[in-house]
Amino acid sequence: MKTSSPSGAHGADVPRHIAIIMDGNGRWAKRRLMPRVAGHRKGVEALRGVIRACAERGVSHLTVFAFSSENWRRPQEEVTLLMELFMRALENEVAKLHENGIRFRVIGDLSGFSERIQTLIHDAQSLTRNNTRLTFTVAANYGGRWDVAQAVKKLVAAGATAEEIDEDALSRHLSMAGEPEPDLFIRTGGEQRISNFLLWQLAYTELYFTDALWPDFDAKQLDAAIASYRARERRFGRTSEQVQTVS
Repeated sequence: MKTSSPSGAHGADVPRHIAIIMDGNGRWAKRRLMPRVAGHRKGVEALRGVIRACAERGVSHLTVFAFSSENWRRPQEEVTLLMELFMRALENEVAKLHENGIRFRVIGDLSGFSERIQTLIHDAQSLTRNNTRLTFTVAANYGGRWDVAQAVKKLVAAGATAEEIDEDALSRHLSMAGEPEPDLFIRTGGEQRISNFLLWQLAYTELYFTDALWPDFDAKQLDAAIASYRARERRFGRTSEQVQTVS
């Protein structure tokens, strides 16, 4: 498996790829005596600002966990509202992403979505596929375990033998194949777990947890996360002395 190249010791550059679990929308709304959907709508505004901030800071890839395969277990009313919000975001935001040179992708089991949402996703990906300023990926109806399982199924369907199924072969069939692995993982909302998000890809990622609820996460909060990342030494199995020699 090809992992991200070591960035060296302290003072590393801005992370190339940032992955985010956007947690805390419901609690943000509850604290304000508002319906949960109001928190999700505010979360879309926060995401818009973070996309802009990542592009301005030279981050080349941003991946967010928007809807997990486990989120279908939420109350039906909330799931319906989330699907409506997802559809409206696809209808209203993609043109702006395209105007700003941002490539849009969705990973996950898209068969679980309505035909309208699937069509919007396909059209958005086609429209923005040649953009290079930032690749913005949304994980929707996605789970890390599902991702590994579907990669194995693809290999088996292609006739791969047990001896041929290694890390490199498997990684080529994952949803994020061809993209750099995340350098920095951020989770808002105070929880400290990765919740079945990019399980394979986060093996060497630096983890950052913040109590800030997602609707309150802005460019200043992003800079704090990046500052924490810069202060870390990424060894990728090497010793500190080896890293210092390479850098």
